[in-house]
Parts: sequence; C-alpha cells; structure tokens
Amino acid sequence: MTKFVVVGRSFSPRVVTAFAFATALLTVPFAAQAQTLGYAPMQPQAYPHDQTYSRGYTSEAPPAADEDAALPDRLRRQIVSFDRNEPAGTIVIDTANTYLYYVLGNGRAMRYGVGVGREGFTWSGVQSITRKAEWPDWHPPAEMIARQPYLPRFVAGGPGNPLGARAMYLGSSQYRIHGTNDPTTIGKFVSSGCVRLTNEDVSDLFSRVNVGAKVVVLPKNAPLMARGGDPVRKRPAMTTLPSGRQALNIPASSVD
Repeated sequence: MTKFVVVGRSFSPRVVTAFAFATALLTVPFAAQAQTLGYAPMQPQAYPHDQTYSRGYTSEAPPAADEDAALPDRLRRQIVSFDRNEPAGTIVIDTANTYLYYVLGNGRAMRYGVGVGREGFTWSGVQSITRKAEWPDWHPPAEMIARQPYLPRFVAGGPGNPLGARAMYLGSSQYRIHGTNDPTTIGKFVSSGCVRLTNEDVSDLFSRVNVGAKVVVLPKNAPLMARGGDPVRKRPAMTTLPSGRQALNIPASSVD
C-alpha cells in the first residue's frame, strides 16, 4: 500500500499571500474579477448617425428628445386662445413676437415658438404649403452662397442638416417652415427669411398640416393678434400675380 508522507515545511509570508490571492481569483465570477482589476465588461455602444448618409436612412432618425424643455415657458408648445378670423388648419406667423399659430378652431390655436428672419430679411404675405418633406436635403441657393461663400453646396438630410427633421415649403418661393439643429435660435431674429422650430415642434406641426394649407405671415410691426383679436388692423398689402399667387414684399432670394 502506498504511503503518503507529509513533510513539514515552512513557507514565507510572500508565498502564502500570493497563493491566497490566486485562490480568490479562481473562486470569484469573471465579471467581479474584471471589476476588481479595474476593468469593466464590454457593453454594446451607441454611435451617432453619420450625418452624410442618404435621405432614405435619415428619415428613420428620431428628433432630439425633449428639446422643448430647454425653451423659455413662453416659447413652449401650448394651446392658447385665438380670436383672429382664420379657419381651422391655417398657419399664422406672428413675426414680431416669434410665434407660429396653428389654428384649431373654436377660438383656439396651438402656439409654437419660432426663429424668424433677421434684420433686413423679414417679410410678410400669404402663401400656402405646397410640399412637405421629412429629413430634407439642403441646397443653399446661389444668393445665399454669394453672401456666405463658405457654405457647403449640398447637405444631406439628417440630424446635422440646418433644415432639421421636417420642412414645409411655401408656394414657389424658397422660404420654408422647418426644423433646426440649434434650438437656442428659437425666439430670435436669425434666419434669411425661413421660419424655424425645434425638431420636436416641427414634427408635431408637420403631423397636423396638410398640403395646400394657408400660411399668413404678419409684418414685424403688426400687433399681437391672439387673446383679443385685431378688428381694426388692416391686412398687409398684397400684389396678385397673373398665376394667382400673391407676391411677397421682398424677393424670395434668401432662405435659412
């Protein structure tokens, strides 16, 4: 029969410590080992969308979440009293106060905060929505490139596009109601004539507005028309073109 002989032997404290540490590593789950050693298990990572991808792909990108929460209270989307005599479905843009009203009817309207034309680029008139687009591409017009030669000649639709998540085109002009990738410009006179909303708000408006909807843009010196009406204020002067369109009071050559 085989005999086992235990030989007494003393080990140094360093060897004992190393043996105990190795034993602990073998008995602790792998994830805990990683954390003990200062490493974390790899997790799936979310990468931002490539801002140069095609229209078909960008249309699936969601608007930035809760942009309205960063706006001052007066510029947040809300239902307000509205006594102006316009039918439901009409858009009224109060240039002076940087508001856009979508008329709901029965004396109410949905009010949005907007950014409008800067000094020298505000305009007034009546137009209609002739086209709607999700995540539109941007082609800066020649007039804008002449003023700002550093602008790109084309920007594909997507989160980095200046037109934002949605665009509604006004008549045959180059003006649009659209989103923006810079919510801090809402409530300001910043554009070349277009009207901009947060991506969250423009998506809401886009879902309500139909092609053919009437758009009334009030001049900058017009009084506030909500909560009290405007029975004595005259409408802006218009010029009817042979095509039946109504001309704006400045050339439609500058856009956002």
